[in-house]
Formats: sequence, structure tokens, C-alpha cells
Amino acid sequence: MTRRGWSLLVTMGVVWGVPYLLIKVAVDQVTPATVVLARTGVGALLLLPFALRRGGLGVLRGRWPAVLAFAVLELVVPWILLSNAERTLPSSTTGLLVATVPLAAVVIGRVVDREHVALVRWVGLAVALGGVALLLGPGAAAGDPWAVVQVLVAALGYATAPIVADRWLRGVPSIPLTTACLSVTALGYLPVVLLEGPHERPGTDAVLALVALGVVCTALAFVVFFRLIEEVGAARSTLVAYLNPVVAVALGALVLDEPVTITVVAATAIILAGSAAASHRPRHAAPTVPDASQDQGGPESATRAAPPVGLSP
Repeated sequence: MTRRGWSLLVTMGVVWGVPYLLIKVAVDQVTPATVVLARTGVGALLLLPFALRRGGLGVLRGRWPAVLAFAVLELVVPWILLSNAERTLPSSTTGLLVATVPLAAVVIGRVVDREHVALVRWVGLAVALGGVALLLGPGAAAGDPWAVVQVLVAALGYATAPIVADRWLRGVPSIPLTTACLSVTALGYLPVVLLEGPHERPGTDAVLALVALGVVCTALAFVVFFRLIEEVGAARSTLVAYLNPVVAVALGALVLDEPVTITVVAATAIILAGSAAASHRPRHAAPTVPDASQDQGGPESATRAAPPVGLSP
């Protein structure tokens, strides 16, 4: 991997490890629905000019059912569940639980596609589930098992969304697709937020957190992520998923004074090791998502391959 590739990879690991901290700050003062609306609304507005340069939303003609399904699995459901869960869960625990996405992907691949699962992947699945069980020990889940369930359901959505993208959204330009999904989500949560009113004015820290979520962790993050795909390919870009939880745990400890206990450290190591083993594929196995680095049509055509999803918190 080139120096530029490593730089983009680390950048994405940090950018998508930060949202757990920002969500935690925001939900102390605003509702989870407001968090989702602010993030998707700002992200959609900022990405719209890029989408128009790539053909606008007209390129999605005939694919809207798949776009809506993708949006529900990747944004509409996961983001509200994560925001609601972080009202009680530490941001670090939330980040670690989202790292179980590869585990759900193994099971879904086996059930939906009858995919052969090698022994090493089953072992990885068992190991990572042990890490999750460790997190759910006495006091580790903030005494709120329902919040844990919500995060795991969000992870299930992240693991299912790539199937929709792979089967029905291949060849769709990534930025128009992302813009459409963000717009649909924002429009869906707008009436929810209005019905929740009247709202108290949030403090400066919550407002800054919401702006950062929309600008940095959504709009800028997707643009940089597509550049990462162009540079290192779709398969290697999924390494971001193993950096996010480490960043989430570190920021939770440094900024929010969340305790980094032996249990948290052990669970982090176990979940990441198990997820890595569960994601292992033979070198000759074709990736689920087309590798953009193999596209010979240049940067513009590289973004036309459906990106690996289920990575954005």
C-alpha cells in the first residue's frame, strides 16, 4: 500500500471513530431523531454539488426501491438506534459493539447466499462473540441490555446493506447514491423532529457536535472514503472497520473520561481479532463489492462501483 493509501486509511479510521463521541455529546441535549436529521441534512446539502457533477439523482432512475432499501438498512434504522443507545451506553462500548458487523455478515452470507464458511471464520465468529459477551458482563453495559440490543440490530443493518448494494446497485455512482440516501433519511426524520417539539435550544457543544457529524463525519468522510477506494481498492478499504473501535475507545477515555478497564481492553482485542478472522477470505475469492482499484476507467469510473458499506457509524 502506498504512503497516500496509508494516510487515507488512517484518516478514515479517525473520522469514522469520532462519531461515537460526537453522538454522545449531542444526545445529552437533543433527541436522537434530531441528531439523525442534523447529520443527514447537512451531509446531503454538502454532497449535492458533487452529486450534480456526476449526473445528479437522475442516474438512480429505475433503482429507487433498492435505494430506499439501502437507505433504511444503512442509515434510517442504524443511526437512530445508535443515537438512542448512546443515551445510556458509553461511546466506547457502542463503537466496540458496531465492530461485530463482520460477524453478522458471515451469518447472513451463509443464510442468504449459501456461502461456504471456512473453519477459521467460524472460529473467528465464536471468538468475537466471546468478546461481546465479555462486554455484557456485570456493569459493562451500563445496566441497559436494550441499548446493547439496539446497537447489535444496527450492526445487522450494516451487514445486510452490502447485499442490496451488490445485487441491485452495481454501477450506480457512489456520491449520487449517498446523497440520495442522506436526503431520504433527512426527509423521513424531519416530521418526527417537528412532532417532538417544542425543543429547548441546545448548548454550543451540542451544536458543534451536530455540525461536525454532518460536515466531517458524513459529507467529508464519504468523499475521502471514495478516494481511499480509488487508491487501495474496495477490499483493503474495509480495514477502516478495525481502526474505528480503537479510536472510539481512546476518545471516550480522553474526552469523556469513560473508564478503560481491563474488561474493555480485553474485549477490544478479542472482538477485533475475531472479526478479522471471521472476515478472512482466500486470496482467490472474489470480493463481495467490486474492487475500484481494478477499474481502468479512471477516478470517475472508480466511484461507479458500489462502495463497501456498513462501515459508517
